[in-house]
Amino acid sequence: MNDIAELRQFIVGHLRAQSIPDERYAALLARIRTDEDGTPGSWARELTEEGDRLAAREKYLEACQFYTMARFPYPDGAARRTAQDRGLAAFDAWRRTAPVPISPLDVPMPEGRVRCWTTGLAADRPRPLLIFLGGIVSTKEQWAPLLGQIAALGMAGLVTELPGVGENTLPYDADSWTMLPRLIDAVGPAADTAATYVVALSFSGHLALRAAPEDSRIKGIVGAGTPVLDFFTDTAWQRKLPRITADTLARLTRTPVDLLPDLLPGWALTTTHLQAVRAATGHVTSRRDEIVPYADAQLLRRHLRGLRTVEHDDVHGSPRHLTETRLWTFLTLLRMRGVHGPERTALHRALLEERSRKRAQEAAA
Repeated sequence: MNDIAELRQFIVGHLRAQSIPDERYAALLARIRTDEDGTPGSWARELTEEGDRLAAREKYLEACQFYTMARFPYPDGAARRTAQDRGLAAFDAWRRTAPVPISPLDVPMPEGRVRCWTTGLAADRPRPLLIFLGGIVSTKEQWAPLLGQIAALGMAGLVTELPGVGENTLPYDADSWTMLPRLIDAVGPAADTAATYVVALSFSGHLALRAAPEDSRIKGIVGAGTPVLDFFTDTAWQRKLPRITADTLARLTRTPVDLLPDLLPGWALTTTHLQAVRAATGHVTSRRDEIVPYADAQLLRRHLRGLRTVEHDDVHGSPRHLTETRLWTFLTLLRMRGVHGPERTALHRALLEERSRKRAQEAAA
């Protein structure tokens, strides 16, 4: 059972990332009293019922968003498993009328199956590939609506999950980075995989950086809140982690929480490894990140050649700067690819306008 205050605290960034306005969920979250599995007034039940109301009105994407909230941070009982299943069904209904064609892709691997949502895969017109990965608590359905923006960049898109999250049945361990090369293999001639880029949020950034020196097809990585070294080795920091983070890591790695300090040091990326990364890199850093130590972002700046960075005075995921982060991420991808033209000009203008808006907002506060 999760702490309700923590659930409310950490869900906000995910809601804002999906452009759900505060007034749409504030009253609903306020009336939730417990995290008991499926009982009246509980997290999963209240949010699932809101998803049901939206699905009944055929507002499938909004319904999916509330079902995804209901399964947060992971399915730990029947109510959250039901929410996840309904979220998948709602997204499937929405994507059939989405602005761009979105298709499922199942990639079997020896350890399990990786399920993806894709757009723009075509052997007769292979485009550069963008793989989008969320963190340890976010499903591919949260990010798959971005496939429309990915297509607008002239890229084929593939959105999936970290091992153990959502429909990804692979184990989450120190070798999970091998998932990325195998996904690239699976896409094959349907995309220009020799020009593969990865947007990798939070823990998936660690996976992408681990894979990059082993696979030269990965030409660029944009991460945000990436754990690198200190997160995995600093036991004092680990003891201060939010309970949701520790419990989720324990579940995904199939390791008791109190044994995580014994497991995690083997995952750390050394300076030698970072210096071996040849892919272009970008990183969004939150200076008040309560999950990933600031020292890890400093390590990236020292050892990744040509790293593009942006910093926010914010907590993990920079929930107060999500529009700016999204614009900066897509603009950085175009810069990595050396793409010029109206799309890049429009993104740059929108980024400047958003930064100006934020400065004005902060000055008025």
